Amino acid sequence: MSNAHESRVGGICAIGGSLLLFVGTFLHPAEADPNEPVAAFTEYAADQLWGVSHLTQFMGIVLIVVALLLLMHQMEQARGWTQIAKGGSIVSLAVAAVLQAVDGVTLKVMVDSWAAAPAIQKEELFYAAFAVRQVEIGLASFSSLVFGLTVTVCGIALLVDRTYPAWLGGLAIGGSLPVALSGIVMAFGGFSQLAMSLMMSASSLLLLWLLILGTVMWRRS
Repeated sequence: MSNAHESRVGGICAIGGSLLLFVGTFLHPAEADPNEPVAAFTEYAADQLWGVSHLTQFMGIVLIVVALLLLMHQMEQARGWTQIAKGGSIVSLAVAAVLQAVDGVTLKVMVDSWAAAPAIQKEELFYAAFAVRQVEIGLASFSSLVFGLTVTVCGIALLVDRTYPAWLGGLAIGGSLPVALSGIVMAFGGFSQLAMSLMMSASSLLLLWLLILGTVMWRRS
């Protein structure tokens, strides 16, 4: 694949992936406090678009990872950094796949069972759903940490190689480090207000970076 074709495909994936991730996140229910399991489970059980929102998010992540891999393939002068970023991208996708399987499928089955159960069975089903929730928190924590560090390495590669404007690297680092930090906060406090605030603000910056990156890659093609 030529550099021009890589840039074109990478640009499409970066823009398309960021838009899909935004749409999937927008469709995800967000009224209840995610750190209050009863309220959160009640909201999740009532949601009719749960599978759609999580599948949309995952497809967005797949496209974003493809964009990052194509971006890293173009930077010859920062090969050490790009090799690390490629590995991190694959790990990020793997963790995201497991996270979506737990959150998008298993948790939904559990909260639906809990919501529909007779009173005598509700307590045990609640704790079963709560256990799945703890697995989700662990996966979400490491997903944020790994993806944040991966994009940070991508940013360093952009600064070193200069195939693309250096400010793209700075923007990547500025958005990705808070994402990694939110993963650490999440590991200790679950889906706390601090973790969610860090995640949402940093993710918004990263989505903006991906849109800009996609535009720049497309123009280079």
